[in-house]
Amino acid sequence: MIEIEIRNINNDIVGTKKVPEIVFNNDASESLVHSAVVAYMANQRQGTHSTKTRAEVSGGGKKPWRQKHTGRARHGSIRSPLWRKGGVVFGPKPRDYYIKLSKQMRDTALFKAITMKYKDNEILLIDNLSLERIKTRDMVGMLQNLGLQGKSVLMIVPHKDENIVLSARNIPYLGIVRAEDLNAYHLALFEKILFTVPGLDKLLAIKGVS
Repeated sequence: MIEIEIRNINNDIVGTKKVPEIVFNNDASESLVHSAVVAYMANQRQGTHSTKTRAEVSGGGKKPWRQKHTGRARHGSIRSPLWRKGGVVFGPKPRDYYIKLSKQMRDTALFKAITMKYKDNEILLIDNLSLERIKTRDMVGMLQNLGLQGKSVLMIVPHKDENIVLSARNIPYLGIVRAEDLNAYHLALFEKILFTVPGLDKLLAIKGVS
């Protein structure tokens, strides 16, 4: 087990928490994190892009002019790829970009990403986070107290809290994700990771580690 400091929203140390080494000291290959990020990004693609070939473009049923004795190059259709408004050669067609990773690989990649952030001193654990009102100023003040203002920050919470979500939505450098939705891509996207103790506990419970 590893002990990490617990701070409050005023950046005072209020205790420590023991966390499993499999999450914060994972020795998996960094290439697995890369594979997980690539898979996540690929799986977000709809793959609905499409272009028309010369067989699908409307028109062009008639030969534009006779084959010989016109002084012009021979052509069989005005929908040839050589023509303006003609078909597209080797253009994109609808396809599925889905990349399958096993649950074990996804979890291991997440643990390795957390380990990398932890070893780079980019993880902060706070005891709890709650706002009595929807106020962006209150959220910015909390980030200032923690020394996180102006840095890209990902906050992991145990469940959706309207006051927190609405107070953070106008802060461009702050992202919020529920523990159950966290993956390696989210961690790679942000400079600092802010865990709440309940959020970390829920993540460990979901992943079945203790």
